[in-house]
Amino acid sequence: MARTDPYTVAIDVGSSKVGVLIGQTDQAGQLEVVGKGLAANRGTRRGHVVNVEATVEALKKASEEAEVMAGVEISRAYVGLAGTDARCVNSRGMVSVTRRDQEITQQDIGRALEAARAAALPTDREILHGIPQEFIVDEQGGIADPLGMVGSRLEVAVHLVTCNVTRSKTLLTCVNRAGIEVLEMVFEPLATAEAILMHDERELGSLLVDIGSGTTEFAYFCDGEVQHSAVLPIGSGHFTNDLAMVLRTPFAEAEQIKTRHGCCLPGMLGEERGISVPTVAGGPPRVVPKRELCEILQPRAEEILTFVHADLSRNGVAGELRGGVVLTGGGAQLDGLLELSEQVFDTSVRYGLPQGLGGLVDVISSPIWSTASGLLLYGKASEADRAKKAKRRSSSMRSMVGSLRDMFSDLL
Repeated sequence: MARTDPYTVAIDVGSSKVGVLIGQTDQAGQLEVVGKGLAANRGTRRGHVVNVEATVEALKKASEEAEVMAGVEISRAYVGLAGTDARCVNSRGMVSVTRRDQEITQQDIGRALEAARAAALPTDREILHGIPQEFIVDEQGGIADPLGMVGSRLEVAVHLVTCNVTRSKTLLTCVNRAGIEVLEMVFEPLATAEAILMHDERELGSLLVDIGSGTTEFAYFCDGEVQHSAVLPIGSGHFTNDLAMVLRTPFAEAEQIKTRHGCCLPGMLGEERGISVPTVAGGPPRVVPKRELCEILQPRAEEILTFVHADLSRNGVAGELRGGVVLTGGGAQLDGLLELSEQVFDTSVRYGLPQGLGGLVDVISSPIWSTASGLLLYGKASEADRAKKAKRRSSSMRSMVGSLRDMFSDLL
């Protein structure tokens, strides 16, 4: 098969499935989806690998499906990470500008970022991301890029994402054993935002809520950058578990009942019709009113949304959602969840579907592909950024060589 260098590959290892997308940049510069693969995964729980063999098998199955569709072989990929042990904090770093003319250089920016990242961490944790929120030059804030500005002091506010070292290495091992090199591990809410949030939403102040099977990830964006993010150990799988336990029905049947008939807001129920519910051990099915299903699902939905709102309140941003709330992920498709979210957050709420991609857009136009789509866009942006930095270094080197050549010419 062909080499994958012209391609960008994204892998979303979720608690119930593994999703793989392959993207190719067309002549106009747009990223087109040319391959996708999806496989059930029983090897992870709440974002953590609990069975290496099962996870590797799911990775192989999903990647092979995507390879066949795209006609290429996957060798490297961007991989999402969002276990419940992810910790996010805001940090600041400050340095003095040392140049005589006090012009801020790339080196000064790098030193400020390193100072912000120099947070004391336990030995079992590592920094996954350090995202600049704003730069401050001599107490003037709100600066996105201070390069070339003049000042004596440079300060930066950074959003740090940290993860457990051993758990991230276990995920890395699984992907490697599936025959794929990990280009970068990406905190999933940051990647998902690339495909879901609009520019104005990022600027005004918006909350992205991604409800997966085992976890709910959320991130608050304002002034263009992430200001707060976290992961809850509750997801749509808990809806299924509640139905299975209360109705005493197999989990597979509970999942189908949730998908086809589930609703978490009584006011949205139509005519009262009963649902035939199979019982465990092959017993005779029984008829359950839809309202009873709603009474099971509503408390769990309220719990998830209330936990998110309480976390935002503790961090002082619950009342800053001028751009609204965006729901995505497979769990966001539950009927009534959007309307319930409007009541909890007291703001506008919309569903988020992947955008910004071409190619097989109809195939991936679903909330379950939001993270994988975002990983593709994140990967493309990272590659463009690396190319830009390489070009800058090359230009700087040529300038240095030219200066040395001129100096030696003067000596001759």
